[in-house]
Amino acid sequence: MSYSLTPGKGEGTTVLKLVGPLTISTMFGFQNDLRAMTPQVMIMDMSEVPYMDSAGLGLVMNSHVAAMDHGRKLLLAGMNERLTSLCEMTRVIGVLNCFPNLEAAEASL
Repeated sequence: MSYSLTPGKGEGTTVLKLVGPLTISTMFGFQNDLRAMTPQVMIMDMSEVPYMDSAGLGLVMNSHVAAMDHGRKLLLAGMNERLTSLCEMTRVIGVLNCFPNLEAAEASL
């Protein structure tokens, strides 16, 4: 898995674009980098993540909780049907801030 950071349209917003599966085997190096990212609003663009396992979902949930605890926001954008189904099955879909695409996530701010 790889990622890139770009400024979002709003001030204090960063877009984190993930590419590739977010799984236990791909998350460890990324996990430390993610913890160090502290923008006021982070939009995690998941449009190129084909698959996420429970460890990847745990990383997303931990990031969401850490952001909330520090008065920041984490938004998820562009999740495919497989990722959405995982979030629905684990009942975190109502906890996470999910949007169909990056534009919708940015418009919500």
